Amino acid sequence: MCPAAVGVGLAESGLRLRRGRCRAKAPGVPVSGPELAVGDGGLCSKQPPPPRPKPPGQAVGWVLLATITSLAFATRFHRLHEPAHVCWDETHFGKMGSYYINRTFFFDVHPPLGKMLIGLAGYLSGYDGTFPFQKPGDKYEHHNYIGMRGFCAFLGSWLIPFAYITVLELSRSQPAALLAAALLTFDTGCLTLSQYILLDPILMFFIMAAMLSMVKYNSCADRPFSACWWLWLSLTGVSLAGALGVKFVGLFIVLHVGLNTISDLWQLLGDLNLTMVTLGKHLAARILCLIVFPLILYTTLFAVHFIILNRSGPGDGFFSSAFQSRLLGNNLHNASIPEHLAYGSVITVKNLRMASGYLHSHWHLYPEGVGARQQQVTAYQHKDYNNLWIVKKHDANTDPLDPSFPVEFVRHGDIIRLEHKETSRNLHSHQHEAPMTRKHYQVTGYGVNGTGDSNDFWRIEVMNRKSENRIKVLRSHIRLIHLATGCVLGSSGKTLPKWGWEQLEVTCTPYLKETPNSVWNVEDHINPKLPNISLDVLKPSFAEILLESHMVMIRGNSGLKPKENEVTSKPWHWPVNYQGLRFSGVNETDFRVYLLGNPVIWWLNLVSIGLYLLLGSITTVSMQRGLQLTAEVKGLCQVLLRGGGQVLLGWLLHYFPFFMMGRVLYYHHYFPAMLFSSMLTGILWDTVLRFCAYYLSSFPLANWVHIFGISLLILGIAYSFYLFHPLSYGMVGPMAQDPQSPMAGLKWLETWEF
Repeated sequence: MCPAAVGVGLAESGLRLRRGRCRAKAPGVPVSGPELAVGDGGLCSKQPPPPRPKPPGQAVGWVLLATITSLAFATRFHRLHEPAHVCWDETHFGKMGSYYINRTFFFDVHPPLGKMLIGLAGYLSGYDGTFPFQKPGDKYEHHNYIGMRGFCAFLGSWLIPFAYITVLELSRSQPAALLAAALLTFDTGCLTLSQYILLDPILMFFIMAAMLSMVKYNSCADRPFSACWWLWLSLTGVSLAGALGVKFVGLFIVLHVGLNTISDLWQLLGDLNLTMVTLGKHLAARILCLIVFPLILYTTLFAVHFIILNRSGPGDGFFSSAFQSRLLGNNLHNASIPEHLAYGSVITVKNLRMASGYLHSHWHLYPEGVGARQQQVTAYQHKDYNNLWIVKKHDANTDPLDPSFPVEFVRHGDIIRLEHKETSRNLHSHQHEAPMTRKHYQVTGYGVNGTGDSNDFWRIEVMNRKSENRIKVLRSHIRLIHLATGCVLGSSGKTLPKWGWEQLEVTCTPYLKETPNSVWNVEDHINPKLPNISLDVLKPSFAEILLESHMVMIRGNSGLKPKENEVTSKPWHWPVNYQGLRFSGVNETDFRVYLLGNPVIWWLNLVSIGLYLLLGSITTVSMQRGLQLTAEVKGLCQVLLRGGGQVLLGWLLHYFPFFMMGRVLYYHHYFPAMLFSSMLTGILWDTVLRFCAYYLSSFPLANWVHIFGISLLILGIAYSFYLFHPLSYGMVGPMAQDPQSPMAGLKWLETWEF
């Protein structure tokens, strides 16, 4: 860390104020000290301001940093083992850590770095990957879960010293940095998120690391291409790759650094002392460290992800047949199957839309009021016996597998019938409206033992056909055209309600334009009368599986829907702390943990954002109008506008994009933005109190205004943590509305559920 990081910033100058017009001292009159007169025209200095006091020794700065870091670790690791059961999303990310230990392939909507690190922490701490993580409340018993929780708590603890150093660098004020650190240390929400097996502390660690590194390399701008400058620029790139590698919302900090870099380069372009060669070096250094290096790291972590997860698992069905052929244990890995489709073959048909699934049916019927009350046909994203269909001729019901019949291949343009193997009902469509998609037709299973009607007939077309008319397994892209209505079989990608088991809707669309939704390929193929070929030729390249995995993640993310009885929220709820999340327990006898930000801190942050916008606007207008300010006041204004503006931009970029998202949203999505609002609060109130001390300097004890104000804020925040800490560390007994409850009188909003 550079020595400036532990220096003190703007300190009280001891200037005295008096009311009146600016007048010069008479010649020969000694000047006893710095004075400032407040005249009709504003502020004017009678003599140059005194030099800034020297910062305290580095030892004092390091002691403060060590104290803050120790307190952060103490609060995060306190009672880390409680409760000894699965809490909230540990059921997902703990399970995914187990998948890495077992090398089992799975699908998740987030990039893999966070889950890989959780799995690594579990492996190094002795966890064997055998706990099922089935549902919240399951006891861990003899399984070692502390290593994974401890890893998340370790990264969550570093948020506080990172915020401290960042604010210190932006404001040059240790009181401002101490206040920001106190806000994060004593926030019950940040504490709770840091104590469990979740992606959030890992994501916030990389976001704060990127912010700190960016601020540090900005401070090295007067020493370009020095070792310190290269170090912080490179660490910024590493942190950006880390943030994006945990969740796609890491793009917000990427955008933040990008805007800072553009501004930085724009300033350099205006420096006429720099040659074009030097400007080119600056541009090349930023491209290398902030674009090329992070992309290499990001790509590498996916390569490691694919190498580790090389065994077939629950995520296979989300990916293409070619992707699955590389997974050990998958029925397509090193498989040999018949190459060409023939009548009598038992097949699975997979939709080519990313993350869509297999053509599927089951015994359940569509409910009353949803088209015809016939058997449901859906798209299912997992391997299942109900995905199997038998290919038959449309005008014959004989068994093509009878040894007395010759093999007859299915060809482009043939009219076929698909009979569901388990239920013996035919794939069917008619002019009833589809359940979810307007102007599309319903697709059902119809008939008895393969006997139906003319609405069971489909014409098969090969979209990527060259010269051969036969249907190639896995390689031929086919469409199924309904003979009676002319519509095309497809998957809309929409999730059906509970009656459809939350599988994906299959429709028959009258729009004949070729799209991935309406194109399929034959994957599994069973026909004992045909010779087999090896599928090794289908294995995709790394670039192909990297692109496919991102397409599947993006589609999966945008399609996330709330689960039954799940508490969701809206972005405007978050800054006001409108509603929290139950991490553990519901009843009085349960060990209850409730994710809720410390309301004193969150409401102070909200007030601070509004006050900053007001004061920032007044300051900007005043400086634009040419108001004469002393060096001391100018310094405070620059801290307010530049340092505060930097973290305000971070808050805006990490909050407002959620208003434009169509996916389901949760309260914990606000916490990266909360980090920035807390840093803004530290900078704002330190600056405001310095202004107050400055303008009251003619009064006795005015110098104590700043110190007393910061101390009062920190003590108030610490006391509020004392009141609300059971939310994080756990509660047992009466609910908050009961006078005997430890939280009695603290349920300030009816929407809080503790």
